[in-house]
Amino acid sequence: MQTLIEISNLNLYYSSVHALKNVSLSIPEKAITAFIGPSGCGKSTLLRTMNRMNDMIPGTRIEGKLTIGGTDIYSNEVDVETLRKKVGMVFQQPNPFPKSIYDNIAYGPRLHGIRNKKQLDEIVESSLRAAALWDEVKDHLKRSALSISGGQQQRLCIARALAVNPDILLMDEATSALDPISTLKIEELTQELKNRYTIVMVTHNMHQAARVSDQTAFFLNGEVVEHADTEKLFSNPSDQRTEDYISGRFG
Repeated sequence: MQTLIEISNLNLYYSSVHALKNVSLSIPEKAITAFIGPSGCGKSTLLRTMNRMNDMIPGTRIEGKLTIGGTDIYSNEVDVETLRKKVGMVFQQPNPFPKSIYDNIAYGPRLHGIRNKKQLDEIVESSLRAAALWDEVKDHLKRSALSISGGQQQRLCIARALAVNPDILLMDEATSALDPISTLKIEELTQELKNRYTIVMVTHNMHQAARVSDQTAFFLNGEVVEHADTEKLFSNPSDQRTEDYISGRFG
């Protein structure tokens, strides 16, 4: 698998708190990479470095290098808005805009200058199809996005991220607020999406990481303890701390 995201000796500080410590990681394209580890170990912090969401937190300082497709995304030449178009994100809680289903999907394309109604219609349909939601909402596109179920709202948020044609989809515990049936639908969806997108997911659910990811990285106290093919990491971890965590001795 070809590397798309390369992280080298990355350190991140929130004021005096050293949140990420010398993280080096290669993330392959068109695959699912899962980040696991106990709460507060740096998983979501690292995820947010990939689309520079941490820039919004006062006192954040980053050292080291993070490249996507060979481009250093922390270089002064990088336009953050363009970066976030290429690196979409889905959060823990579904967060649709208080607009219609249609306008939620069309929002991003309109922001990037697409005004043609036929083109927007096509983007809305293809994005909802990609998120396995089209058949459920195609007759209700003018309804408020807040009127559909939580699981549907989360798939709508995935469709909204896909509407601007990203390369990477970041999923920050995207199923943790959902019921088991909705969780399964989104897990199945990720298996289809990885043929077209690079997916990086943070999950507190080790079974989910084992089920859906191709590679897994285990985090502890802001460090990457181990990163390997998922099957190897779960069946034959190299580090005793990984073994202790996945066998439930702590966490």
